[in-house]
Amino acid sequence: MLHDAVPLLHDYLAHSAGRLGDKVALVCGKQRVTYGELEARANAVATDLAASGVARGDRVMIFADNTVETVVSFWAVLKANAVVCIVNPLTKSDKLDYLLNDCLPAALITDAHLHSIFREPARSCPSLLRTIVSGSIDDDELSRLPQAVRWDIAVAASAKPPARRCIDIDLAAIIYTSGSTGEPKGVMLTHRNMMTACTSIASYLELAEDEVILNVLPLAFDYGLYQMIMAFRTGARLVLERSFAFPAQVLGLIRQEGVTGFPGVPTIFAALSELKSLKDQDFSSIRYVTNTAAALPLKHILMLRELFSSARIYSMYGLTECKRCTYLPPEDLARKPLSVGIAIPNTEMWIVDEHDRRVAPGVVGQLVIRGATVMKGYWGKPEATARKLKPGPLPGEQVLYTGDYCRMDAEGYLYFVGRGDEIIKSRGEKVAPKEVENALMDIPGVREAAVIGVPDELLGQAVKAFVVMENGRTIGEKQLQMECQKRLENFMVPKSIVVVASLPMTDTGKLKKTALS
Repeated sequence: MLHDAVPLLHDYLAHSAGRLGDKVALVCGKQRVTYGELEARANAVATDLAASGVARGDRVMIFADNTVETVVSFWAVLKANAVVCIVNPLTKSDKLDYLLNDCLPAALITDAHLHSIFREPARSCPSLLRTIVSGSIDDDELSRLPQAVRWDIAVAASAKPPARRCIDIDLAAIIYTSGSTGEPKGVMLTHRNMMTACTSIASYLELAEDEVILNVLPLAFDYGLYQMIMAFRTGARLVLERSFAFPAQVLGLIRQEGVTGFPGVPTIFAALSELKSLKDQDFSSIRYVTNTAAALPLKHILMLRELFSSARIYSMYGLTECKRCTYLPPEDLARKPLSVGIAIPNTEMWIVDEHDRRVAPGVVGQLVIRGATVMKGYWGKPEATARKLKPGPLPGEQVLYTGDYCRMDAEGYLYFVGRGDEIIKSRGEKVAPKEVENALMDIPGVREAAVIGVPDELLGQAVKAFVVMENGRTIGEKQLQMECQKRLENFMVPKSIVVVASLPMTDTGKLKKTALS
């Protein structure tokens, strides 16, 4: 029997529920849920999962939007001693099938409105012991899914959680991220990894119990997920929205709920900059604004400082493999506006050249991260793991070679230069060029395809594609985009597609993307 005093990630919810059971923890649409209610529901779903055969170390996939059910499910999976994996609800059926067969979850928690996407992948997944479906679904369709049950049944189980089996070096989550091969990789994070990241970030953000944090980012995106985790760690209130698709409605929530924390990405801030009526509105409740995913243009920094005049503005940089690398202290924003900052507390960083030698200030090289936030590796991909995790300064330890190219000034402030693996950051999402190229190549008549990211004021980076058609075939840009929309999530669809006679090649016959623009 393990001693309950050993802290685990899901203790954040349990401890806040113990102290603040009647406090509203979550606002989601018209629903207002207290800490006590979240804790009871999470315990019930955990009990259902355990009774279905979900055991320590098993994976449980959550394929759903930003909903109360998704929040409850995240904590329930951890309480069941299992490993949580949240998947973006925009994911297409083929990719969901790949993810299910990659991590082989023991259970799938999803929503009925996604039925057309998850139906076939779930039926063919050999590992599923339980499927929990929220929303309206008819009995016949439910019966065709592996060991399926409605959400109402799962949440009505015993409110006493399963016996505690994990320790803090056990896996807590697998977060999928795209790579340069286009094949998603599951980043393995332990309870200790995630708790260390939360402690560090909460310390420099100076989070307090009276925070009201607005989250319009997907919970499948680690930046969005950590908003929820840190809110419940602190005993704060989370205002959860599905997206920033309706800015006026979301901004209205800032006033209605007295929002104090506003995490965003460049796309959101670019949309804000185009709204004419903002200057007349009162956003004095906002204490802090955070940005990650891509560096903010100077004009957006100035806009944020004007709009949220009493707020601390944090520019940050990180990657899923270690959650967060750096933050720029707000007091340094004016003198170093282009920097992504210094190492977060309890983390070290340095830059190396191609021979693994540390470089001098101002020299561009690959960023290396050392600390307890560094992932355990990629799920089922030892070769990809070995390229990222390498021996550190102390015997037996591993540090993260990020693959990102940066430079550092004499004061230790980091400046992001580019991603070595060609990943495109668009709308705050990671886009693997290879995945888009594969979709283009799947279109009849396309012979070759190359995809790059180009600067875009609204998107951060826009996806741009170049295609070579088979002889005698002609397809217009709009038709190519429509075909892409059938095969890709919306944020992956190229903003522009150019049909060219040939693609530039190196002397050795490799594609020369640097010659594309």
